[in-house]
Amino acid sequence: MNQSHRRLFLPLLSVLLLTASAVVADSSSTLTRQGAIGGERRLVSPGGVFQLGLFPVANGTKWFLGIWFTVSPPAVVWVANRDRPLDALSSGMVTLSGGGDLVLLYTARDNVTVWSSNSSAAAPAAVAQLHDNGNLMLTSEAGAVVWQSFEHPTNTFISEMRTGRDLRTGAVWSLSSWRDADDPSAGDFRYDMDTSGSPELHIWREGRKTYRTGPWNGVRFSGIPEMTTFEDMFEFRFTDTADEVSYGYRDRVGSPPSRVVLNESGVMQRMVWDRATGAWNTFWSGPRDQCDSYGLCGAFGVCNVVDAIVCSCVHGFQQRSPAEWRMRDASGGCARRTPLRCGDDSDGFYALRGVKLPETHGSSVDAGASLEECGRRCLSNCNCTAYAASDIRGGGAGTGCIQWFVDLMDTRFVDGGQDLFVRLALSDLENTKTKKFPAVIATVITGFALLALLIGFLIWRR
Repeated sequence: MNQSHRRLFLPLLSVLLLTASAVVADSSSTLTRQGAIGGERRLVSPGGVFQLGLFPVANGTKWFLGIWFTVSPPAVVWVANRDRPLDALSSGMVTLSGGGDLVLLYTARDNVTVWSSNSSAAAPAAVAQLHDNGNLMLTSEAGAVVWQSFEHPTNTFISEMRTGRDLRTGAVWSLSSWRDADDPSAGDFRYDMDTSGSPELHIWREGRKTYRTGPWNGVRFSGIPEMTTFEDMFEFRFTDTADEVSYGYRDRVGSPPSRVVLNESGVMQRMVWDRATGAWNTFWSGPRDQCDSYGLCGAFGVCNVVDAIVCSCVHGFQQRSPAEWRMRDASGGCARRTPLRCGDDSDGFYALRGVKLPETHGSSVDAGASLEECGRRCLSNCNCTAYAASDIRGGGAGTGCIQWFVDLMDTRFVDGGQDLFVRLALSDLENTKTKKFPAVIATVITGFALLALLIGFLIWRR
């Protein structure tokens, strides 16, 4: 947003904030078939936490129906007509149609429908209500939920929402960024759950993957170790059943409001409201550094942000194109030094410790297997390239089994990372032992020499 836009945009939002208390006192959380809202009238959740109404962008020339935090009107969490704006505050009216859909009408253009909930439910909605968790729900006369905004997110998810997939209906709960800071139309970036292997969250830009969280390991996503530092404020929820795969969170009792936003630059930001300063503090963002760029080091490469040259090959592999690597382009990845022979006694595993696990597309998961059994299965399958624990809740090495059957992509070192066991030819594993052996011998010889000197010194003193 340029400075001239910002100077005009922020005062308009300030007007919303200054009039909020009056609106709360004069508003309801529900809308029935006999009612309508428009202009400065809004729905306000029972506890006054959220408001639904029209808000401005682009110097006040475009207006949208949305939901925002009462304490911070600029923090819009949901937008209805994101691709079809109104041209004035007075030109929109929200009501329940005869068919039971919530609709936004363009009153200045013969009540043309700008947006509709388009519910497919058999029973029409009788009431629309904005709840204190920020969910706008349409319910039938019998109380059945007909439609809800939580099932149709835009660029933000908040406490009690979820992102993922309904495996029964095919519904996908994903985020899409705003086009710009003052344009809520769908932007270039999308955030969703990949369920083709062990479930993990991805950010996409126009069909190209830009970031992934790593798979869920029972405690957190393996590439976001910071999640364990948030546990006093948030309760994380991960569901992986035959019906649904989803991730969400709930603010713990007494915690301040929070939101997770996919911004217009393709960065996920977890923000928490600071009541003392009246501002949103960023607790985490991703991608957060160079090593979070998807596939930076290519297949069988590993990224370490503390190294001057961040990409290197996993032990037992070598640069596929040294010329490209010299130009700091490691995306071509690494190739094996020694081909696998695929026999019980011809291959083994190298422990790559403290990493975000590789992309799990093309992997299999067995939550009931032990880590030892996982290793045996991988060794007996000629196509298995690596294995790791799928659940670290019990501590130690973990339990459960993820096996990879493809090239290992997008691996990086992280604080508190997991152990990944990469399949190598025994000759490459013996090289690691050989390299360690001279150092051990040197240490032992040095120790004996120092001991002999000490004994000689004591004898001389006598």
